[in-house]
Amino acid sequence: MPHSSDSSDSSFSRSPPPGKQDPSDDVRKVQRREKNRIAAQKSRQRQTQKADTLHLESEDLEKQNAALRKEIKQLTEELKYFTSVLSSHEPLCSVLAASTPSPPDMVYSAHAFHQPHVSSPRFQP
Repeated sequence: MPHSSDSSDSSFSRSPPPGKQDPSDDVRKVQRREKNRIAAQKSRQRQTQKADTLHLESEDLEKQNAALRKEIKQLTEELKYFTSVLSSHEPLCSVLAASTPSPPDMVYSAHAFHQPHVSSPRFQP
């Protein structure tokens, strides 16, 4: 009867023949596997920690971005408001009418901006 390839057949086992296997090799193999298992576990923990940190950083940056977009919108509205106030004030402004004409590249003289005669209801103390 021919030999079968049954896994229980000891003649085809992968372990070295008895007598050639050193018990210290087994101990070293077990220690190496344990050390490798611990190193792999630490590596996975570091990878998870890095992913968590990146996720938190991403959330923080998105919050900052939203806050900055809100601030841009608010500042744009203020710019529209002040442009409107200035446009309605220009024809009535005695300071601008009394000042000398500005050069073509300047719309207002330098002293016109330090006059506190225009007050904004949005910035009342």
